[in-house]
Amino acid sequence: MRLEKCWFCSSTIYPGHGIQFVRNDAKIFRFCRSKCHKNFKMKRNPRKVKWTKAYRRLHGKDMTQDTTFEFERKRNRPERYDRNVVENVLKAMPKIVKIRTEREERHHKERMKGKKGKLAKEAKQELQQGIHLVKAPSVLQEEPSLTLPKIKVKVFQPQSEENHAMEE
Repeated sequence: MRLEKCWFCSSTIYPGHGIQFVRNDAKIFRFCRSKCHKNFKMKRNPRKVKWTKAYRRLHGKDMTQDTTFEFERKRNRPERYDRNVVENVLKAMPKIVKIRTEREERHHKERMKGKKGKLAKEAKQELQQGIHLVKAPSVLQEEPSLTLPKIKVKVFQPQSEENHAMEE
């Protein structure tokens, strides 16, 4: 079973699915769905369409230089199988998955690293723009009319059974 990649969005195309377009120069373009095919016919660049993998890689949303993705590359010629090689590959697969997840987590941490600073900067800027809404504590002490009035609140405490029996 051969799994192809969509020319436009790079998603996998399973056998019996998708559309195939053959140009006059015999170049074959495979598309996973009509959405990709229509975008190709409209001559859109996949690197500029936000939902494609090409865009995500170009703009740093997905990892690009991960060597574990080389295992997904297309092989046109049939491979000769050796039992030892297959056994070693099967042993290495969990290691590859572990490495890939670690790299992905590291990638996400790197992307989120500047988020706190950015949020703090935005909050500081918002505070500077609306500083006239915030009064200094010294102004509040000088003019008590600016503070909220103090309200006394009575708290109702349910009586325990012993106290209730003594009252009766």
